[in-house]
Amino acid sequence: MSATIDIGTDAQGAPVRIDIEELLATRLLVQGNSGSGKSHLLRRLLEESAKLVQQVVIDPEGDFVSLAEPFGHVVIDAAAHDGREIIRMAARIREHRASVVLALDGLELEAQMKCAASFLATLFDAPRDHWYPALVVVDEAQMFAPVAAGDVSDEVRRLSLAAMTNLMCRGRKRGLAGVIATQRLAKLAKNVAAEASNFLMGRTFLDIDMARAADLLGMERRQAEQIRDLERGRFLALGPAICRRPVSVRIGAVATSAATGTHSLLPLPNAEPENFQAMLFADLEEAPLSRPAAPPPPAVDSAALLDQIAQAAHPLEQAASEATAPDSDSAETVNAILAAMVADPDCAFQPMAALYQDFSVRCRMERLLKAPLDLPAFRKRFAMAQAGILDDTDARWRDALQLAARVPDDMLAPFLMIAHAALTGGACPDDDSLARAYGTRSPGRVRRLIEHMEKNGWIVLRTDFGGRRSIGVPELGLSTAAGE
Repeated sequence: MSATIDIGTDAQGAPVRIDIEELLATRLLVQGNSGSGKSHLLRRLLEESAKLVQQVVIDPEGDFVSLAEPFGHVVIDAAAHDGREIIRMAARIREHRASVVLALDGLELEAQMKCAASFLATLFDAPRDHWYPALVVVDEAQMFAPVAAGDVSDEVRRLSLAAMTNLMCRGRKRGLAGVIATQRLAKLAKNVAAEASNFLMGRTFLDIDMARAADLLGMERRQAEQIRDLERGRFLALGPAICRRPVSVRIGAVATSAATGTHSLLPLPNAEPENFQAMLFADLEEAPLSRPAAPPPPAVDSAALLDQIAQAAHPLEQAASEATAPDSDSAETVNAILAAMVADPDCAFQPMAALYQDFSVRCRMERLLKAPLDLPAFRKRFAMAQAGILDDTDARWRDALQLAARVPDDMLAPFLMIAHAALTGGACPDDDSLARAYGTRSPGRVRRLIEHMEKNGWIVLRTDFGGRRSIGVPELGLSTAAGE
């Protein structure tokens, strides 16, 4: 199932869309000089996808804190918390699927890099049960993944670069989809930029940046000149989540704006030069040499912020709560959604977090008040659906489900498939069916699976002289019919 958003329009005025599910798997790189509309593009992406997927924004300039009120993002002011509190909040974010903005604008560059490194590392190291899909947007990525250390120590650079590399290179399996934006491709570490498969390239003037952008877009060097001619708010797009050939995109309008706003010309003050001279030089001897220190910002209660993260509803649930209740029973709707997902031949080979994201989107499309299953419950129900057991309240499957509680999660679907065949008198599932339920295409893994289940006493394998196999479930006292 596809969940797309409009990012803008092409040269003919046709909408250009981004497939969020594909983006989660393939990541995005945005480049543009200051003033090219890069932050506007990120804001459009965040606003349009806020109700589809969890969002985590690393915000070095405090530009995205305005997302909090209209879209429910929790703002974490990094300057008000120590390292341990930041790590605890990052762990809570993955557990509760809260969308957050980590505002780093109150910190110096080295402290920003340390804080972002700890935060991203905690997101990356979350327990497997918390590997929910999330967009991780990093603005000014060249600060956190620099080619050279520059004004910061080598140790800080290594920590920050390692966190960014994990996000872009290994984050996909953990549900983390990196969206990085930079002013200078030449200043961004190549192993970080190279992992993105989708690109939105804005106006840039330096030859080295234009050459790298052209290489990523698959353009010839002589075509790179058009990147210099792009107007503000227009980008060249390419990638599996957007389009297969480079297309020029004008980014659409946004509902929020940065707190700093944009600078424009203002009328000069209407005063005579003599008055300016009097104002500037009057009473210099009595004037203080420096401004009095500003009062420190009010302390932020980290416990209250942790509670806010824990109570933050997932965007899908917020969107669904605004929808009207469905006319049909929600249990029947969930059964129908699971049946539709299992019918997809590729579903068994996708990560569980991606399947749960698909399930949540389907629930929203069916106008359920919220996704009725959390991830552990969905894992069990999906395994049951793979085995042909859609109704978990049916008394026929009670004994099989009680036995399945002893089976590891990854073996649950094959075991229930065998138990279902035994209870209904069906033929023994073949290797291909068991492999699909197990999420593999390897015949060897299926054989080892059956051997492991028999060794643990969950099943008993029989093969007749004709080579046909049947499998018994001792604690049910039943066996499948013989099958090829």
